[in-house]
Amino acid sequence: MRSKAVGRWLPGFLVLAAIWGNSFFFIKVAVGSLHPLQVSFGRMAVGAAVLLVALAISRNPLPRDPGLWGHFLVASVVLTTLPFTLFAYGEQYVSSVVASIWNATTPLCTLAFTLILRAERSTPSRVTGLGLGFAGVMVVLGVWQPMDGGQLGGSLACFGAALCYGVGGAYMGRFITGRRPEPAVVLATGQLVAGTVQLAVITLVAGVPLVDLGAPAEVWWSLAALGGLGTGLAYLLLYWVQAQAGVTTTSTVTYLLPVFAAGSGVVVLGETISWNQPMGAVIILIAIALAQGALNRPRKRAAVPAA
Repeated sequence: MRSKAVGRWLPGFLVLAAIWGNSFFFIKVAVGSLHPLQVSFGRMAVGAAVLLVALAISRNPLPRDPGLWGHFLVASVVLTTLPFTLFAYGEQYVSSVVASIWNATTPLCTLAFTLILRAERSTPSRVTGLGLGFAGVMVVLGVWQPMDGGQLGGSLACFGAALCYGVGGAYMGRFITGRRPEPAVVLATGQLVAGTVQLAVITLVAGVPLVDLGAPAEVWWSLAALGGLGTGLAYLLLYWVQAQAGVTTTSTVTYLLPVFAAGSGVVVLGETISWNQPMGAVIILIAIALAQGALNRPRKRAAVPAA
């Protein structure tokens, strides 16, 4: 029963990790020419448009429950509006690989907030696995090395985004995911539409144009990939995997993001990797297995006496 359950959500889990891992590459390209708010709004608008098309194809209407839209607005603040902008700001000063590693602390934040909201039950293996994962993230970051002001500010912004994801994941598990009859595509579309409206208002109030028509072609391609894949398809997968595997398990997808981010960051952007980063990644992968219960020894069943 357990293997069948894992086999049901694991493919979507891995695809989500690959999409989000490479999203940091696209953010790095886009933020080189755009304001962080423009990057956030652009990816949200494209992602919402993609899901609206998917909604039309599936012939599912947007929800009409005002209470659900209220939850969408709250979830959008901590799942899209703030973290998208913080990551775009942070990647002005740190590499895409480092940003993805900070993002890997999300499960630690998610676990803390799920315990506060009592959305899921904590187990010793989960707590130990998440603690080991935190140690692996520290190894990857090389906390013993000094950082200048820009790197420190960028890292703190990325960690703030991970904190937002932790709050958002716990909030989704408590009020949205698994508690609503609507399909995942409806819930994901509603959240992105709410987030797009939020970012449009914030960007205009900040005096930043929504669109920069003078941006180079590679920036437009990056926004298209970031919005269509990293936001639209990814959030559809997020809702689906979370409904299948739970909040804490789904949040561990962020542990895999540095692996994919390192590939695109090093090969395409020419970013460098030091010895501690792959070593920390191995620790993180072990932590995932522990948090999932994959390293637990199966219990032997008691023999049933013959009739």
